[in-house]
Amino acid sequence: MPDVKDMMQSVRGQHVWIIGASSGIGAATALALSKAGAHVILSARRADVLEHVGQQLYGFNHQILPFDVASYAETVVAFSKIKRLDRVLFLAAVYDPTIEGRTDIAFIQQSLQVNLAGVFHIVNVVTSFFEGQGYGQINLCGSVAGYFGLPNAQPYSATKAAIINLAESLYIENQAKNIDVKLISPGFVRTPMTDKNDFVMPMMISVEAAAEAILAGMTAEAFEIHFPKKFTWLVKVLRFLPYYLSFKLSKILS
Repeated sequence: MPDVKDMMQSVRGQHVWIIGASSGIGAATALALSKAGAHVILSARRADVLEHVGQQLYGFNHQILPFDVASYAETVVAFSKIKRLDRVLFLAAVYDPTIEGRTDIAFIQQSLQVNLAGVFHIVNVVTSFFEGQGYGQINLCGSVAGYFGLPNAQPYSATKAAIINLAESLYIENQAKNIDVKLISPGFVRTPMTDKNDFVMPMMISVEAAAEAILAGMTAEAFEIHFPKKFTWLVKVLRFLPYYLSFKLSKILS
């Protein structure tokens, strides 16, 4: 039985499942993983888009596995088609920066189902599998938007705050089970999601830079993978300041 610290040092030859692999950070990370020698399992709702991503990957033995993570039944069926798994990355999310997206009940419910319930669906199916094989790694994507309650970011930031809390709990619970849990906390990354924003996004980085940071963090010992660090450390400060100061500073970041 491999030790999780030994397993973490390289992705070469490992099977990595990416949920939310059709575009943005997910697609870029899939490419980076394949270039590093990993066998990638690509998941999102649209099979045709996943096929396009898959055609760009290096190596072979990659798998296209479309399903809707908001459905637990579909998640179970999809997971049953995976024969080997070493790591999982949950990168799926829905987001709408408009007022309608923040107040429309149907969209709020969709956000909760994809961004949060989807995480629980994946964690539920992979944890028992990793326990059985004696090792594994779970990577959950939060956001700096989950560090502090920034204006005009709900319900996205609320679901990301919940993921941060969940990842922390899972890390503590699974240390003795040889299951590594990591929290991914991106700042602003140029993706189709951030292209929707009409406000200034400081220190924005490319999806390629984000993928490099994720790959490096997956094979390191630290719990959190956050980037770009100049920006993420600035936002982290908000959590430790008195509210009257953090509320004032939050206006600069929104």
